[in-house]
Amino acid sequence: MSASPVAFTAAGTSDDAMASSSLSARNYRILWRWHFYAALFVMPFLLALAVTGTIYVFKPQFDRVMYGDLLFVTPTGTAPLSYAQQVRIATDAVSDQAVLTSMSVSADPRRSTEAVFRLPTADSVSVYINPYNGALLGSLSVQHRFMQQVRQLHRDLMLGTGGGLLMELAACWTLVMIGTGIALWWPRKAFSVWGSLLPRWHLRGRAWWRELHLVIGIWVAIGAVFFILSGLPWSNFWGKNFQNLITANFGAGKKEQAAKSDEHAGHAAAAGNKPEAGRKVRDLPLAEVPWGVAATSVPHSMHEMHAMHMATPAPPLSLNIDQAVAIAAAQGMHTYQLVVPRQDKDVYTASYAPGTSEFLRSDLDQQRTLHIDRYSGVIRKDLRYADFNPVSKMVTLGVALHMGEYFGLVNQLICAAISLSLLGLCMTGFVMWWWRRPRGALGAPQRVLQAPPSLRRWQAYLAALGILFPLMGATMLLVWGGDRLFFGKRT
Repeated sequence: MSASPVAFTAAGTSDDAMASSSLSARNYRILWRWHFYAALFVMPFLLALAVTGTIYVFKPQFDRVMYGDLLFVTPTGTAPLSYAQQVRIATDAVSDQAVLTSMSVSADPRRSTEAVFRLPTADSVSVYINPYNGALLGSLSVQHRFMQQVRQLHRDLMLGTGGGLLMELAACWTLVMIGTGIALWWPRKAFSVWGSLLPRWHLRGRAWWRELHLVIGIWVAIGAVFFILSGLPWSNFWGKNFQNLITANFGAGKKEQAAKSDEHAGHAAAAGNKPEAGRKVRDLPLAEVPWGVAATSVPHSMHEMHAMHMATPAPPLSLNIDQAVAIAAAQGMHTYQLVVPRQDKDVYTASYAPGTSEFLRSDLDQQRTLHIDRYSGVIRKDLRYADFNPVSKMVTLGVALHMGEYFGLVNQLICAAISLSLLGLCMTGFVMWWWRRPRGALGAPQRVLQAPPSLRRWQAYLAALGILFPLMGATMLLVWGGDRLFFGKRT
């Protein structure tokens, strides 16, 4: 909760008053010490999360201003060009070695068509086409556009897996900071709105900063916990394992749709039960992936079985993009990203996720991922939001609220207010610490040698957090060991 190495203190309670009771003072110092060290680690990461989160929540507006001439066109009333024609135009605009990986399909007549290519450098580039006249609108780097950079800073500080793990740890330790911060804030005398929920403006100096810090902290606590719990399901370690546990078998027991002809039915019987690819939906070149299907396996197209029925084995004719789009439309999908198959065993994948096509609202119940056999057009998997388990639905809603997508501008403003409040905690906490620290010293609260009875309760809470979040549990052991090793004999 507090973004600083500083404790919350009860309204109107001085440090001398806290020391008047030995038991109370020991309780206070233990909580303060954990709060201090948690905040000392969390503060720089929380600063980054607060700033990037405030910016990223307004991604739709930034995109409109920065890239509106690429994203939108003026409908002419004429029929749009085929997707195959648009892809040919886009292909001519990139390197000969560029490979088409995906494209956008939209029911909105104002949207341009986006074709995404993988370059020899392993980066990707989006090429935008006017679907009515085939005009080349321009191109953007996928990895280096402004909002993608902000997103990567938010997720992993642009440091890859290591940065993602640090951000996950910071989020987990923020839970410790919130719990100890509330405990330190909790009024120990008669409750008063002034000093507890509102700062007393007549105070001066460090006392005023302390009350401003605690008031901001207690107001933003619920929002901070929500941000953490809704963001962790996307984290590198805990989030990926949690996602595997909750969603990996989604759709595995559903029957795949067989082709109507006897030949296709025989093919399905021959190949339909073969093991699926090791690749997951989250590995596909999609800008946004529905959380509930990200850990599910991507099925194979039935190319082996086609080859068996041919006198001279050879790759059969593959569906073109327009045929794949027509199949998806027949299944009721009209706005989505379409992943284009590159290898013989690959499928077409049409996926609609929040944030990819709607600017200020996520239609959660419209999420869907459709895997289409590239040869026969058979639907290999059809994964819909209505079939998500309750946990997946809850996480999906949390993510949409976290990103400010669920109920438009009001959702965005609430998210921005929480982020800015966390930024305020960082600033007020730093000022408090700067004023109280001894010159040339860290200024950590003193260690308590005679542990009070309440310590066992707090140890149980921390142990539960450490079990629930194993990566955090490992760092707790390191903190505990380091504290005993370096400060074991100090009071």
